[in-house]
Amino acid sequence: MTGAELPALVLRRIAMFSVHSCPLAALGGQETGGMNVYVRELSRHLSARGVAVDVYTRRQNPCMPTITEFAPQARVIHLNAGPPEPYTKHRVLDHLPEFLQRVETFMGTHQLRYDLLHTHYWLSGWVGLRLRQTLHIPMVHMSHTLAYPKNSAVQQAWEREPLTRLQVEREVLQQSDALVAESQASRDHMMQDYEVRPEAIRVIPCGVDPAVFYLQDRLQARHQLGLPPGIPILLFVGRLQPLKGIATLLRSAQLVRRAHADMQVLIVGGGVDTDDPNETQERQRLQALMARLGLMRHVQFITAQPQDVLAQYYAAADVLVMPSHYESFGMVVLEAMACGTPVVASRVGGMASTVLDGQTGFLAPVGDAPAFAEAVQKVLASPSTWQAMSQAGHRRAQAFAWPRIVEHTQQLYHQLLRQDTATRGQPAVAETAPSVRSVPCTEVSCSV
Repeated sequence: MTGAELPALVLRRIAMFSVHSCPLAALGGQETGGMNVYVRELSRHLSARGVAVDVYTRRQNPCMPTITEFAPQARVIHLNAGPPEPYTKHRVLDHLPEFLQRVETFMGTHQLRYDLLHTHYWLSGWVGLRLRQTLHIPMVHMSHTLAYPKNSAVQQAWEREPLTRLQVEREVLQQSDALVAESQASRDHMMQDYEVRPEAIRVIPCGVDPAVFYLQDRLQARHQLGLPPGIPILLFVGRLQPLKGIATLLRSAQLVRRAHADMQVLIVGGGVDTDDPNETQERQRLQALMARLGLMRHVQFITAQPQDVLAQYYAAADVLVMPSHYESFGMVVLEAMACGTPVVASRVGGMASTVLDGQTGFLAPVGDAPAFAEAVQKVLASPSTWQAMSQAGHRRAQAFAWPRIVEHTQQLYHQLLRQDTATRGQPAVAETAPSVRSVPCTEVSCSV
């Protein structure tokens, strides 16, 4: 029987893995961000399409219930792996064998059967590869960030990823049945840095929720947030890390002030991990730079916000400025565009393809403060330019709405299941390494 003659397969239940960070955790910490949103929204939308999803994660609070349902057929399963408390993701590796054992016990106790595994981040990938060998079901992996390009862009030693991650990540990328890359840039890195076969990689971008991020009246948004109505506002959203390039934002803001003396910069993010010494150090470094640049009265730090409030900040701002040195995708860029806010971003990673240079905003070289300032000035100086970019960004963001992203993801799932069914019953490969199924993942594209 050929692949075309195979009967239609029904996707009933998926095991999703986000070991080091719960998808329901508050955003803005060192271990919480776009990946949490991605896993939560993908699971929620899959459940709405009739697919049950169990998201396995590490318990970080002893009072956390084992099972938390967050959508009709989607739930988070918290399992112990080391002490039930927050600790750095690099320590999680030491407790992965315990986590794997508890996953297997939970599945056995509850007699759970899954059609497919979908792992997120390299730590989850380690778990997935081993479950894949025992469960004999396909595995999809999404890295969200990649260590090699990140290490080439880091600004401080504490941001550097360890050798262990590079080794495990290579194993996961090379042995997974299929890989989801959120941008063409990530796909290129997988092939060039990790020697991944191109047919295993599917480019499916991250999504945005139009019910949360939508066009709002700017003056009304400013009023609700207590912001002044008549001054230019530059917005940054993200963690307080040198990798995010906030120093470039401040240096460009000093240049913008020559034309807009009353300009304000809002830095929204951080403040969740209050005892994080690295975040404290970065904030002190930025404040010292602000003092040298004469920006102390023009910059405001705001703790990480819930998504509905974050949407108001996007709507209130004149420009979102994202000067990151590395972004695999940059979900905040997409969220801002959905709210009709023009974006000035570094020409790196997924942002280089999400932002249409000259249409939805501008792209600038990494670390080039004068170039960022010039781009911001172009947006602020021309109401017609601002309006055109606002409308174009909003239109473009609609192509990334979650239902479309989930549809392409389900197409990948079904393709893997068909391939798995077609190859079932053939002689087993040697047990020295997980089997690698060749899946023509480039057949379904998600061009936006």
